[in-house]
Amino acid sequence: MKKCPFCAEEIQDDAIKCRFCGEFLDKSLPLKTKTKWYQSASFIIIAVLCVGPLALPLILTRIWGNPRYSKTTQQIIAAGIIILTIVISYYFVKSIYSLYRTMMEQMSQLGIR
Repeated sequence: MKKCPFCAEEIQDDAIKCRFCGEFLDKSLPLKTKTKWYQSASFIIIAVLCVGPLALPLILTRIWGNPRYSKTTQQIIAAGIIILTIVISYYFVKSIYSLYRTMMEQMSQLGIR
């Protein structure tokens, strides 16, 4: 048994890839594991620009399980993203409701309703 140089977990001596962090131990092999399409940085940026706060959980999926971050850091970032999503969604719904009320008042003043 030996320690992984990336995450310091105990792994087999003959291991090519760490089973805990997913890093390749042999430099001749690929250094980076393939990320899923919805975790790519470009997709997340486009999603945030298109749907705003609804795309914040995508950032969470990119951070959660990433071996570069400790579990505590992942939990703090996850909590921050969840709180940010709730706050932004609250103000979004509040503004939509305010617009709806204003529209209904103007329709009633015009006698449309």
